[in-house]
Amino acid sequence: MHAETERPDAGQVADAVSGNWVDRWAPPATRPYLRLSRADRPIGTWLLLLPCWWGVLLAAASTGWRWFDLWIILGCGIGAVLMRGAGCTWNDITDRHIDGSVARTRSRPIPSGAVSVRQAAAWMAAQALVAFAILLTFPPMAIWLGVASLGLVCIYPFAKRFTWWPQIFLGLAFNWGALLAWAAHTNALSLAPAFLYLAGIAWTVFYDTIYAHQDIEDDALIGVKSTARLFGESSPSILRLFLALTITLLTVAMIAALIEPASPLQLALAAGGAWAMGWHLAWQLGQLDIENPATCLRLFRSNRDAGLIPVLFLAAVILL
Repeated sequence: MHAETERPDAGQVADAVSGNWVDRWAPPATRPYLRLSRADRPIGTWLLLLPCWWGVLLAAASTGWRWFDLWIILGCGIGAVLMRGAGCTWNDITDRHIDGSVARTRSRPIPSGAVSVRQAAAWMAAQALVAFAILLTFPPMAIWLGVASLGLVCIYPFAKRFTWWPQIFLGLAFNWGALLAWAAHTNALSLAPAFLYLAGIAWTVFYDTIYAHQDIEDDALIGVKSTARLFGESSPSILRLFLALTITLLTVAMIAALIEPASPLQLALAAGGAWAMGWHLAWQLGQLDIENPATCLRLFRSNRDAGLIPVLFLAAVILL
């Protein structure tokens, strides 16, 4: 068994990060709830947060930096932790019977019996309420966008039951923050955040297809759909198309936002961030072995670094 799946205590989830803080330091009574929130697997929080940072930083580069943007950045960070936790808890409630049939997920808190459905629902509500309190500090359009995102969060867990493209639904939910954070800065929307949102969706299909290849055999046995099953052995070549789509849409978003207010150097730097991210995704494809679950998990997690690249480039644009 890989070190990634060794379990230092009976309650650890099989695909948790080895030596994570929940297993080491969290009080035992809190561990099942923190595991419901995926606190032992922070990559999902990063993937939810990064489009938010894209949105606020691109808006700030376009219309000017404001000190309130620091709160947007921090508030989105806290909100990402809470809403990712609430969303994962909802996902585990709806998937409790499926998770019990999959080797990688049967150790999760609900199918393993560590938490009841009622306890999980209360935990989900508590996280969502705190996140809503943070949302109320943002401008009106951002608040309404945040409320609207709940529909996507509710639908996503069921997508794999009725479509081969559940990764699209994940992308719709996970990248909503690009719109919300842009609106938190501007209290409006435009083409730039729309292209940013679409770029994030294409990126989600890319990284979550890699992730889904870990479960492809179990998913086939229990009838769960995914793009990993749909693409099969053609995944590397099809993901190359989603790589190109991601970078093209991200570049268009940068141009749409900065073509008028930015200098040529700033515009080139922003577009360079998109292309640098593309090189990272190309590196992932070069490493990809869809038959090796450990490699798929490692590459999936590397998307935190891929998504941080545009963040750093946009921060540089603002500083110029």
